Amino acid sequence: MMRTCDRYPAILLVAILASISAAGPASAQTEDRVRLGAFAIDRTEVTIAAFERFAAARNLRTAAEREGGGFEYAAGWTRRPGWTFRTPSGQPGAPDDPAVHVSWSEARDHCASVGGRLPSFAEWRQAAYTEQREVPENGFVRRRTYPYAVGDDSAGMNTSGSDQWKRHAPAGATRRGVNGLYDMGGNVWEWLADRRGSEALTAGGSWWYGLPQTQADGAQWKAADFYAVYVGFRCAYDAG
Repeated sequence: MMRTCDRYPAILLVAILASISAAGPASAQTEDRVRLGAFAIDRTEVTIAAFERFAAARNLRTAAEREGGGFEYAAGWTRRPGWTFRTPSGQPGAPDDPAVHVSWSEARDHCASVGGRLPSFAEWRQAAYTEQREVPENGFVRRRTYPYAVGDDSAGMNTSGSDQWKRHAPAGATRRGVNGLYDMGGNVWEWLADRRGSEALTAGGSWWYGLPQTQADGAQWKAADFYAVYVGFRCAYDAG
């Protein structure tokens, strides 16, 4: 069941792949997309480098930058001074780290700037869990729906309890999953197009959350103007 995250206080609720491997790291670019019928979707989450190009072209200062830093949960949502998409945990992020501390509208505008849009939940869910490639790789079976975005079990995802990354992993560094996509489960939550008033839907869970949030029923509504160290995005594109 999709639900509003119960940890949000009321005040906040209003390039080409260099290598492709099931378990090994890959240096990914957001231009690398997977076509799934009537739409395509980024193979990885949008990176700091990609979002920085967008911000520079628009002379954009994100809400996190303007308002003194993004949020982290520590006995309640706590603003962390200086935490922005460039410095996600207070230190400069690597170019291929996922862009976080980005609001829904900032993510939407980035996707529009590259000819895309935020994916709907229906599209995201289809891409994350149901194998659609004509010739699947890494043991996946065409038309089969999996409980996790990496298959029948959660091995290789970056979630709470993972001992490989203390926080988010670089784009494309985790186990490659259904439809050849990375981090549709774990790493960072991803903004979706779906809205209900002032809230927008996110899916996939993050490195700070457990396995239930990585599954399809774990999607959560968040305030659309919210930005935090746990929330990023990827783009979808209409396939002409």
